[in-house]
Amino acid sequence: MTSAPSANIAHPPRARHPLAAWTPRLVIAPSAIASFVYVFLFAIWTLYLSLSNSSLLPSYQFVGLKPYFELWANQRWKIAYSNLFFFSAFYVILALAVGLALAIAIDQRVKGEAVWRTIFLYPLAISFVVTGSVWNWLYSPDAGIEFFVRSFGWSDFTFRPTTSKDLAIYTIIATGIWQSSGFAMALFLAGLRSVDPDLIKAAQIDGAGPTRIYRKVILPSIMPIFIAVAVVLLQFAIKTFDLVVALTHGGPGIATTFPANYVYDLMFQRGQIAIGAAAAIMMLVALAVVLVPYAVWTTWRSRRVADG
Repeated sequence: MTSAPSANIAHPPRARHPLAAWTPRLVIAPSAIASFVYVFLFAIWTLYLSLSNSSLLPSYQFVGLKPYFELWANQRWKIAYSNLFFFSAFYVILALAVGLALAIAIDQRVKGEAVWRTIFLYPLAISFVVTGSVWNWLYSPDAGIEFFVRSFGWSDFTFRPTTSKDLAIYTIIATGIWQSSGFAMALFLAGLRSVDPDLIKAAQIDGAGPTRIYRKVILPSIMPIFIAVAVVLLQFAIKTFDLVVALTHGGPGIATTFPANYVYDLMFQRGQIAIGAAAAIMMLVALAVVLVPYAVWTTWRSRRVADG
């Protein structure tokens, strides 16, 4: 007697459609091509312009590093580049500190937590142009803080930081921190709540207080988030343009000129394309100093985690 065929006979897997493996690549291809052209090809073109004698129009006559020497001989560029490092240091460190403080405060399960998170994140949804315009109004002696205080009878009160060569850059730093600290807070808060509770309980059993737990357990656990947030903030700092334009217009004088503003002025106001391209390449170098070590560190860390 012939037995009935078993119902558990394995069937060979169906052949995948030829386009199935290529579909993700076809979807990503337009963005990848656009990114390659926009980032790499334009960067190479800008590099070549920075080695040419271009003025009002691009020229392809090679002159070597002459535009770079002319750029670094300009006092305004030196001030702009030094402002970038000064602003970046204070802006990143203080934004990290304020963001961490806000994250720790909200992490205590405060009442109305969702409302506080929304309030602190709201500035991130506003463009730097709007932020600079609003804060410029606050700094204005005709309608801002000085006008408000004087309306109470304090006629000698003065508050005009944007008109001071020594204080103007601090107004940009303070405004940038107000804009970006909510972003740092959101990432830090997510990191704080991802820490393994067993580590915290073990530290509490050992008699560690809240300060020691944060310093020895929690903060080291979220160190990768610290580095990622710092890198993003540094990118914001290097590309700072519209905030300066809206807040101080690079003044008083050239006290708050930043590299991005100077590049725009050289290329679109003065028609010095070669020197402007050289300044843009110097900004790219500053960005590479931030991104390349971060890329190397993330690659090393991922390999270390993969190796166990």
